[in-house]
Amino acid sequence: MVTVASQFKLILLPLLAITLLFLPLLQATATDFKYCDDEGSYVVKVDGVNISPNPVVRGKPATFNISASTGQAISGGKAVIDVSFLGLHIHQEKHELCEETSCPIAVGDFVLSHNQVLPGFTPPGSYKLKMTISGEGIQQLTCITFDFKIVFGASGYSVSDS
Repeated sequence: MVTVASQFKLILLPLLAITLLFLPLLQATATDFKYCDDEGSYVVKVDGVNISPNPVVRGKPATFNISASTGQAISGGKAVIDVSFLGLHIHQEKHELCEETSCPIAVGDFVLSHNQVLPGFTPPGSYKLKMTISGEGIQQLTCITFDFKIVFGASGYSVSDS
């Protein structure tokens, strides 16, 4: 005998599973990017940039994920991140490539992931990030730019979280 409760479970469980599957997509937002040199033939091809949360909330953790692929194995290198605000260069970071992804990088798809907590005094507004990845031997593997925003706060954060 089929009860109302069992029918409810048959409908609710698949809906719950679908909702949980798409939940991460609500927090991370794909960001448009451009290659630094449209005519450059980069070894690393970027497929997408996701920032979570987007916009970035100052004083809170933010994750920048860059999905990419390569046609050749990469044993190491550097990632240089330059940030501009209102057209002025304000910050530079250099990271070992193997700190941002697992090395060696095999031929195929991979993800660079960078976590950052921006200081609470960071001015809100529109920023531009330029990321250059070079391999061992200073060979430029790729270079992209993208815009992102920093805000005072967002829904879900209270003053006591600061």
